[in-house]
Amino acid sequence: MERNVFSFILKYSYRQQIVLVLLAVVNMPFTMLGYTLVEKIVNEGIQGFRKVPEQVTQADGSVIEKSVKTSIEFPEAVFDIGPEFDQVIFLFVLVGLFLLNILLLQGIKYALNVYRGVTAERMLRRLRYALFQRILRFPKPTFKKTSQGEVISMVTGEVEPLGGFVGECFSLPVMQGGIMLMSLGYMLIADWKLALAAVALYPLQFYIIPKLQKRVNLLGKERVKRVRKLSEKIGETVTGIGEIHSHDTSNLELSTFSERLNGIYYIRLQIYIWKFIIKFVNNFIQQLGPVMFYSIGGYLVIKGELDLGTLFAAISAHKEIGAPWKELLGYYQRQADARIKYEQVVEQFAPAGLFEEERLMSEPESPVRFEGEIKASGVTLTDDQNNSILDSISFTLGLDQRVALVGGGGSGRDELAEVMARLLDPDRGTVNYGEHVLQNLPEAVTGRRISFVDNAPFIFNLTLGDNLFYGLKHRPLKEATYEGDRKKERDSYITEALASGNLEYDLGADWIDYGAAGVEDSVGLRRAGIDALKVVGLDEDVYQFGLRGRIDPEKRSDIAEGVLKVRRALDERLSDPSLAVLIERFDPAAYNSNASLAENLLFGTPVGDTFDLDHLAEHPFILEVLEKVGMTEQMVSMGYQAAATMVELFSDLPPDHELFQQFSFVSSDDLPELQGLLAQYTKDQLATMKPGERLTLMSLPFKLVQARHRLGIIDDDVKVKVLEARKAFADNLPEDLTGSVAFFDPDHYNAAANIQDNILFGKIAYGQAQAQERVGSLMREVMAELGIIETVSEVGLEFEVGIGGSRLTGAQRQKLALARAVVKRPDVLILTEATAALDTSSQARILDGLLTDFEGRSIIWGVHRPAMAERFDHVLVMKGGRIVESGSFEELSKEGTALSQLIAAEAA
Repeated sequence: MERNVFSFILKYSYRQQIVLVLLAVVNMPFTMLGYTLVEKIVNEGIQGFRKVPEQVTQADGSVIEKSVKTSIEFPEAVFDIGPEFDQVIFLFVLVGLFLLNILLLQGIKYALNVYRGVTAERMLRRLRYALFQRILRFPKPTFKKTSQGEVISMVTGEVEPLGGFVGECFSLPVMQGGIMLMSLGYMLIADWKLALAAVALYPLQFYIIPKLQKRVNLLGKERVKRVRKLSEKIGETVTGIGEIHSHDTSNLELSTFSERLNGIYYIRLQIYIWKFIIKFVNNFIQQLGPVMFYSIGGYLVIKGELDLGTLFAAISAHKEIGAPWKELLGYYQRQADARIKYEQVVEQFAPAGLFEEERLMSEPESPVRFEGEIKASGVTLTDDQNNSILDSISFTLGLDQRVALVGGGGSGRDELAEVMARLLDPDRGTVNYGEHVLQNLPEAVTGRRISFVDNAPFIFNLTLGDNLFYGLKHRPLKEATYEGDRKKERDSYITEALASGNLEYDLGADWIDYGAAGVEDSVGLRRAGIDALKVVGLDEDVYQFGLRGRIDPEKRSDIAEGVLKVRRALDERLSDPSLAVLIERFDPAAYNSNASLAENLLFGTPVGDTFDLDHLAEHPFILEVLEKVGMTEQMVSMGYQAAATMVELFSDLPPDHELFQQFSFVSSDDLPELQGLLAQYTKDQLATMKPGERLTLMSLPFKLVQARHRLGIIDDDVKVKVLEARKAFADNLPEDLTGSVAFFDPDHYNAAANIQDNILFGKIAYGQAQAQERVGSLMREVMAELGIIETVSEVGLEFEVGIGGSRLTGAQRQKLALARAVVKRPDVLILTEATAALDTSSQARILDGLLTDFEGRSIIWGVHRPAMAERFDHVLVMKGGRIVESGSFEELSKEGTALSQLIAAEAA
């Protein structure tokens, strides 16, 4: 990147800067014309005279030229051009020209400002893109010394002011300087004494302001550094929030944060003080201008050496000088700030060992495969303090071998794995994959032919499927087609991306490299993805995600139809009395005792928050329906009965008692309010309760599940009334609420419900032994018969995993990373303790699966247990950054070897 902000601006926007400067120059003659028109309006249009030059003989005999007032004989032509007008029309013509000049000036300024904005935003976009690309080129050790918060702050906040400065860096001084020169020029023409009085104090400003601004610049530089550290602390706190809470160090962190805020506060305070000093000096000197005009100009008018119109025009010109002068001083401050920020950012984004851009962006001329041998020659790696990590590592292995790297902490095992994956570049030595030198290969080769997984993989905030297929998205391979407005938007995007130096690739295109996964289309890809999940043992989890997932039946009609087939097949199974008791199906004409009263009334799945089941009693239409079927007072009475029962049962129980779990519609926090209502009102006084109190009681019955709670509150009469309310609700639902509920229909897929609920079309019965497990097995059995288990798993691929995979368990994140490495079918799979966090059975299953799947390809595994090396063709034992043993497990596990000692230490 260019080391100087002006070099950066000129390199990428010099054409735009030329246009901006030309617009600023065009503005100048119209500014001068404005002063001339003011003088003509006052002198000629209003006072009816004009000044004409006249030769005057002095007392000493010399002849000088002097302006003399001459009365105008109307009618008169404006500027002695065109038709003649009487004085009134003459005045209005001049005013009209003055107005036209104002419009022209404002039009030029509008065009200038819009073009400035476009240029500024394009350059800011270019700069942020360049910085982000540099982040991708940072060597991995850089991230150990540079915090996430600092980098984010620089790319987002610190470069923001640079965008505005780019638009004005040349055009503003030209335009504002031009306006100032025009104003001074007019005053010089009018009277040199006035011009001298107007600018007499400006040299003082030129001397004082830069010195004061230099102090502000130094403070600004320090403020930037401290704000970066503050960002670093915020990022560190977010990452380590669990440790803070588990060790009760909130006060320590708050005090640390307060101390950093205090440092920033005093620096900002000093900046404000010095800026206000600069402002005070500017304003004071500026206000001295009118003093000069009223004194010197007034004297000249009294003496007859200056006319009033010229004085007014000069005062107007002086006011015009003040605004551009302030703009120029502000520009000086902004350019100093922009220069400092740019230089600081560039310095931070130029770490030692920065990758070449070609490493990221270049593509090989033809596909590359790794064949033959892996050969390391004298590979040496040191840290930033010149401590040896790898010391002259050399070995030769077959690219069809399964290799175990064995070593304890500090052995260099993990670093060697990272060097072989080209995540670290050695200081000396080379690694060859067949005929290819690893250090010379672009990521378009290494990122496709090598997979790497360590014990802390990163999962992106995408769907599970997007994470799984992440390693197949290198370039857009099939462009999307657009028409109409979408095509215009796409064309505009390409234009702006190219103008800003950004990649113009379309995220809406198909980026998947199907050939790399060994498939031809998206259907084959999903199957390959499921197969990879099976290899690492994540298939069952994804199946469960699929059961809880939702689909759009119009877009995925194949899945919706498959689910309905399972529902119908399940109906046949439920004809068996031993299975029928497990599920109570939804029946439009019957009350479902395993569903809540609210679910029975709606008889559908709420869409959005309009009919929130926890606040159903508050909805006006629900209250209207209850009133229509005569259930309002009955619901209040049921609520009172439920509250009385709950208070009687729970008033003496601790909040964590298991009964609160069973009667989950009432929490321990609700009891005091319910006790207060029961103490204040008897059952006969319910009609006198306040509306809010009635709603509190009415909300309780909505949560009751007859089969679960068994309080005797929901009797046959209540069920009949609820069925009436169900019908009234469906028949009278207002048009604006029709999309707020997806009603249950035995013949149709419910888009608002998940796949499992659509299959069950009912509720699992309470009180049946192991009902959940038995129903799950039954559903799986039926789906297996119909061949849609993998289809459901494909829906699970749409599961949103959250920031950093936070919605997945640690084991699931690890398995997903392994599946991601498997699905792109690399020539070499490199792992370092990739299963260390998993349970023993999962480790064994994954080891078996990977060794089988990579038969004939290379696996290089930094094992966390030395005994695991038994399953591998070749073993490299490392200690102190060197390979101390190399051979088969059988050879190296004999008594007295380094490997046998490591195995014995593990067993102990």
